[in-house]
Amino acid sequence: MTKNRLLKAILLCPLFLLIMQHAWAQNKSITGKVSDEKGSAVAGVSVTAKGTKIGAFSDAGGNFKISVPESAKTLVFSSVGFATQEIDISGKSEINVTLSSSISNLTDVVVVGYGTSRKKDLTGSVVSVKAKDFNQGIVTAPDQLIQGKVAGLQVVNNSGAPGGGTTVRIRGNSSVRSGSQPLYVIDGVPLDGRSADPGLSTAIGTSPSSNPLNFINPNDIASVDVLKDASATAIFGSRGSNGVILITTKKGKTGGAKIDFGTSVGFSNILKKLDVLTGDQYRAALTDYGLTSGNFGSSVDAIDAISHTGITQNYSLGIGGGNENGNYRVGIGLQDIDGVIKKSGFKKYTINVNGQYKFLESKKLMIDYALFATQNTLQTAPISNDAGFTGSIIGQALQWNPTHPLYNPDGSIWIVDPALGNTTINPLAMQAAYDDVSNVTTLLGYIAPSYKITDNLTYKMVFSINHGVGVRRAQTASFLNLQGVENRGAANYSTDELTTQQYTHTLSYNKQVTSSVFLDAVAGYEYLKFSNKGVGVSALDFVTDYIPYTNILQNSSQGSRGLSSFEDPTSELQSFFGRVNANISDKYLLTATVRADGSSKFGKNNKYGVFPSFAAAWNISKEAFMSGGVFNNLKLRAGWGQTGNQEFPAGAAQERYALLPGGTGAGPIALANVANPDLKWETSTTFNGGFDFGILQDKIYGSIEYFNKKTTDLLFNFSTIQPAPAGRYWVNLPGNVVNSGAEISLNTVLVSNKKIDWTFGVNAAFLHNELNGYTGPTIQTGGLHGQGISGTTVQRLENGQPLNVFYVRDWQGIDKTTGQSIYADGGNSFYYLGDPNPNVLLGISTNFNYDKLSVGINLNGAFGQQIYNNTANTVTPIGNLGSRNISASVLEGKPATSDAIKASDRYLEDGSYLKLANATVSYDLGTVAKVAKNARVFITGQNLFIITKFTGFDPEVNTDKSVDGVASFGIEYTPYPTPRSIIFGLNFSF
Repeated sequence: MTKNRLLKAILLCPLFLLIMQHAWAQNKSITGKVSDEKGSAVAGVSVTAKGTKIGAFSDAGGNFKISVPESAKTLVFSSVGFATQEIDISGKSEINVTLSSSISNLTDVVVVGYGTSRKKDLTGSVVSVKAKDFNQGIVTAPDQLIQGKVAGLQVVNNSGAPGGGTTVRIRGNSSVRSGSQPLYVIDGVPLDGRSADPGLSTAIGTSPSSNPLNFINPNDIASVDVLKDASATAIFGSRGSNGVILITTKKGKTGGAKIDFGTSVGFSNILKKLDVLTGDQYRAALTDYGLTSGNFGSSVDAIDAISHTGITQNYSLGIGGGNENGNYRVGIGLQDIDGVIKKSGFKKYTINVNGQYKFLESKKLMIDYALFATQNTLQTAPISNDAGFTGSIIGQALQWNPTHPLYNPDGSIWIVDPALGNTTINPLAMQAAYDDVSNVTTLLGYIAPSYKITDNLTYKMVFSINHGVGVRRAQTASFLNLQGVENRGAANYSTDELTTQQYTHTLSYNKQVTSSVFLDAVAGYEYLKFSNKGVGVSALDFVTDYIPYTNILQNSSQGSRGLSSFEDPTSELQSFFGRVNANISDKYLLTATVRADGSSKFGKNNKYGVFPSFAAAWNISKEAFMSGGVFNNLKLRAGWGQTGNQEFPAGAAQERYALLPGGTGAGPIALANVANPDLKWETSTTFNGGFDFGILQDKIYGSIEYFNKKTTDLLFNFSTIQPAPAGRYWVNLPGNVVNSGAEISLNTVLVSNKKIDWTFGVNAAFLHNELNGYTGPTIQTGGLHGQGISGTTVQRLENGQPLNVFYVRDWQGIDKTTGQSIYADGGNSFYYLGDPNPNVLLGISTNFNYDKLSVGINLNGAFGQQIYNNTANTVTPIGNLGSRNISASVLEGKPATSDAIKASDRYLEDGSYLKLANATVSYDLGTVAKVAKNARVFITGQNLFIITKFTGFDPEVNTDKSVDGVASFGIEYTPYPTPRSIIFGLNFSF
């Protein structure tokens, strides 16, 4: 029996060989090269035989080789950013393909929550910004890359300092007490939203915060996707009420190892100065007012004295590659920014390692991984949000008498001149005396294995840890004539430690159910855990200025030392979520999403919140009646959904105890927070409707949208009414915040041929914000600081008014007889007189390419908002004349020097502006020395000019003037000035 089987096998072998030889003869090999319109090789292009699963990719040189059946007639070439092409290969063995840039990129893959989607399949409001469209210049964090690029997205730099924080709002502000920033997600990992840079209150006050996204290297980012409406954000549930920004980093591409290198050097100076009197103008004012003192004979500019040309260096290196089994990329970066104010700066070292590998013979097992490691060093200038009468360094420089020298005749710095007064501080002395440096180390790592259970069903697990540790050391030398510091010295040492853990499990299902129905679904479970703790040490009374105080804290006077620490209650978030997308005949699109979140922050009666959304879209251009019409793309979208907000302190709804002020050791301890088991989730309900369109073969394309967002059950905390046993309690306010408006995005291709490409784009948002149905107590914020006014507030939360509406006296000019200010009702009444929220946001961009020369220009602006100029109100008022400097504007109407300092709409200024944010001119050198490829040189101008009526440094400002945790908006107070920069750079690969 065995012999018979063996004999049959031997006899059949030649037959098998003949069959295989025949099969081989039926295949043919096609080779070629893929290039773009400029002739540059395009790597990673997908090459497939139409109607089969046979495919290949182009290598780093754009070359490809594919073996296809003899019957194959067409190859399909596709790549993100290029229009898909089908090439006839009948009778051909070699072809060269030129890919054209895709204009509207409807086939682009857009990142959405827990997955991706083709742009043309979206039902929600999602905007994707690719790396080629990012803002250029000195950028420390990814939110700055998309400023002015997305309709309805407002990015305000809170400070011009390197690494300074930003206020980011998507379609307006919805929260009165809890977080109003969007949720940031990097490669599927949601971020905490806080920075481990320790906040610190020094001898001059509380310094502005730094940007929590500083740990990300902008050069490692491939795209940023902004999710604006509830249909897009509901999958993130309780963290999506303020919108979601998804950051996708660069990955390795198929082909041999490729190295990308970039370097740049920049030079920065102050963009715009506040107009205070020069020495000659000051002397003229003294004469005009008949003052005989205050002229010291010199002419100095104190702002010039404390500032200089800041030099920035930036280096980036990317190494990546891969094959059909996986890819890898390593990104290394160094950024060193010297601030325009001396002794300030930001230095960042980053390394990002990521990869994706397939395992098993079936390639069904895949593992994604990444590790981000960053070391930030931030040197902070002596600038604070709440400096008092003596000011921080900007206020000191602005009010320095311009006729008084800054130096003694022997070249040393003036410390005290009795003629100026003992409370006048030389800004150069402050600069010499103050040192403030923080180091923040951030590690973010994740591993994400996935397994393709069937061709249509995939399981994926994500585990991530984000750990940040910050150490900050600040000191003020004893020679400075600052009250509480003079002849004593002061030092502060502070730490902060933030940790976030994530466990996410998802099942994704994708199937072409019938010839006309495609189904895409995802279901998942997620667990997040957050912790935050820190320690602070402060001391006074040091015996020397030569040894850093923070190194000899133990040598200060024992009675002047202070020790503090905190550890927030650990907060946990457990979630179940699901989403289903249905595409019917490429005409009708349906999306349904639901997420249930359980948070330990809430009381026992409301731990879980459920957030649903529904959306639909109709691809009208796919209908037969639209054939041959002007629209090559026309889609109608509509959606409704709910999202939540739980960005308030951990333990806020629980009963908590704390050590009373002045307590030590074992007591005294008292109840600090009253439990509220019925505290509800803050919920935003959004309707969104819009059109996406493209005409003239997408030579003109864009979108028009309307949205209405209503936020209810507003989270807030109050002080308990005494004699209650505790200090604070959290409640849901009776009322709601409504944000509504329209958005327009319009892009055009003005010229497109082999030599010239010229595109122009504009986006605009028209916004309305209002607090409705509010019947609670008066809530004040917007606390002013400075001479004679500290403790005054100028903003309120009031029914029927926009959030943070200005509530001030009505100033009606200067009495020509007395020189005193005139106020409505004698200054005894206050009025709602200004809105800090812009009603129009604008972004404009254009790109012009001629052969190898390229020019890109980006502008952004905001209109209709008011800014309260706290600087002009209290730092440079008319009463300073004769001792300190004043604003040139306060001379209008010739007020008396006795005119009292009062908060009023006199200092409410039109904050509208249009800024040339960045402009870049570049030239492609091609291959240099047969080694460096795709070489490109460029020059970028950043913050080149600004058109505005605002008299301060920059209307794009938001000094934190919150009161009792209630956020302010639209107030300027002696901020770090915005820099204007020129950057020269070179990029190449090999």
